[in-house]
Amino acid sequence: MGLISEVRSRIADACQRVGRSPDEVTLVAVSKGHNPDEIREAILSAGHTVLGENRIQEWRAKAPELPEASWHFIGNLQRNKAKYSRQFALIHSLNSARLADALQAVGERHDHLFRVLIEVNVAGEMSKQGVALEQAEQLADYVRSLDRLAVEGVMTMAPFGSDPEQARRYFTRLRTLRDKLGLVELSMGMSGDFEVAVEEGATIVRIGSALFERPKEAPPA
Repeated sequence: MGLISEVRSRIADACQRVGRSPDEVTLVAVSKGHNPDEIREAILSAGHTVLGENRIQEWRAKAPELPEASWHFIGNLQRNKAKYSRQFALIHSLNSARLADALQAVGERHDHLFRVLIEVNVAGEMSKQGVALEQAEQLADYVRSLDRLAVEGVMTMAPFGSDPEQARRYFTRLRTLRDKLGLVELSMGMSGDFEVAVEEGATIVRIGSALFERPKEAPPA
């Protein structure tokens, strides 16, 4: 069984534990750092076409070679790169009114509607991008006032840790915010904690290393 099949099985098991359908969860295969041949072998060959990229420059280099892919942008989007973003099915990382304005301008110029998620720094980590939890509603209201953006949900990254259970409270907070805002999508959970995220309601998980790197086997005793 390939790595993507293993991840799908783990998503299904997590859904079963909480009475959800696996069809409620979209797997975004994070292809950052992998070339088109690697992506074809690990992901596309299994019939999976939803890919996520963190950097516009890297995406522009590989996207022409992978025309079958549906791309999500999951990294920090600089305002001057907004003009390249129309080919993304979903932008996960809208984190400021200024970025919203930049996307709005591109949308007006090209008659395009951007589907976006509000990126929320739930844990308040200085090293993380995202709007503060207490400011997310204000940003969501602003984005809703723009006719070239459709805000569909929220996204977060939990603090890195060896115990996935440590991430649960952050996922719970994001789900509570999503419900308060009356939105649908919950983009949360990565290779180390996606099962907990699914249990807490994630509708989108962003998984990279678990799809490309098989864990090293322990040396024989």
